[in-house]
Amino acid sequence: MENVIVIEHLCKRFGANVVLNDFNLTVGKEENVVVLGKSGVGKSVLIKCIIGLLKPDSGSIRVFGQEVTGLDHEDLDRVRAKVGFLFQSNALYDSMTVRKNLEFPLRRHWIKISQEEVDAMVMEVLENVGLADTVDKLPEELSGGMRKRIALARTLILKPEIILYDEPTTGLDPITGREISKLIVEMQRKYHTASIIITHDMHCVRMTADRVSLLMDGRCYAVGSFDELAHSGDKNISQFFD
Repeated sequence: MENVIVIEHLCKRFGANVVLNDFNLTVGKEENVVVLGKSGVGKSVLIKCIIGLLKPDSGSIRVFGQEVTGLDHEDLDRVRAKVGFLFQSNALYDSMTVRKNLEFPLRRHWIKISQEEVDAMVMEVLENVGLADTVDKLPEELSGGMRKRIALARTLILKPEIILYDEPTTGLDPITGREISKLIVEMQRKYHTASIIITHDMHCVRMTADRVSLLMDGRCYAVGSFDELAHSGDKNISQFFD
């Protein structure tokens, strides 16, 4: 399988707090990899390093074969155009309608297309997440699950080859959380994306993961399928699956 993300010997600290310590991981084309770990162990720090929101202290991050840790802002933006990021908070603009929220990434990346093409792209992604009728609503008029779907639609509008999900089911009730997990898999199949999914929601892990990486003590402690890790005899691993 072709790898679209290769992370080697990644280290990141904040003062005396070592968050990532020789972390290694690969993500194959069209593969969903869940990074599992307790709260505060550095899962969100990891994906912020991948997208360039944080600069690692050492190590290598290659995306589509390109080393991203030393890129300037312009080159980093080119990579970001291929990598979608779904924020835990959704990061929707409250003062903008759903339509304007979805148009924003197209404008930000200076994509030269007509308004008719923009309108068609907006409606396509809204239909794919099941919310075409919300196009002229404000985020405050939508439920938490609907806002998460809109945030995913905004991520998808640039047709990224990789999506980074930061705790996609946090704050959602169990039923809505399962709906979002199912939607992640549906979008993977429809758009042929690879994904890193940061979560400690075991229902989300079971539904979305092709492989699971367990982040512990700053490193990739174990990696395998859900079933492989769930049946591990290692107590450090099995505690997550009990």
